[in-house]
Amino acid sequence: HVQLVESGGGSVQAGGSLSLSCVVSVAILSKRCMGWFLQAPGKEREGVASIASDGSTSYADSVKGRFTISKDNVKNTLRLQMNSLKPEDTAMYYCAAGGVWTSGYSGSWCYSNPGNFGTWGQGTQVTVSA
Repeated sequence: HVQLVESGGGSVQAGGSLSLSCVVSVAILSKRCMGWFLQAPGKEREGVASIASDGSTSYADSVKGRFTISKDNVKNTLRLQMNSLKPEDTAMYYCAAGGVWTSGYSGSWCYSNPGNFGTWGQGTQVTVSA
């Protein structure tokens, strides 16, 4: 049973940084799409970044150059490094795992097909003040 647990959220000033982590209960990072999503109040969940089984990545236009998704296949940990944070980044952030069939695709494919993410963490709140 795959379980995801996020941590690292908090409140920061604009321009600051946060590092989010997601510990995965099963060694699947090298075998599936993994991703980070955000959900602002009253809004749908939106993709932030994805990383494929081979380590290739893809990002939402709004975070390119500021956020970095990475993973440690041995430690079973997914990470989102967030720099130059803006108030509009304020949201709940969720890590997610794709299905078993997502092995072998690119980060771009993972990001472009969010319906393939089926396992979700509980989320961690990020609040950025001006």
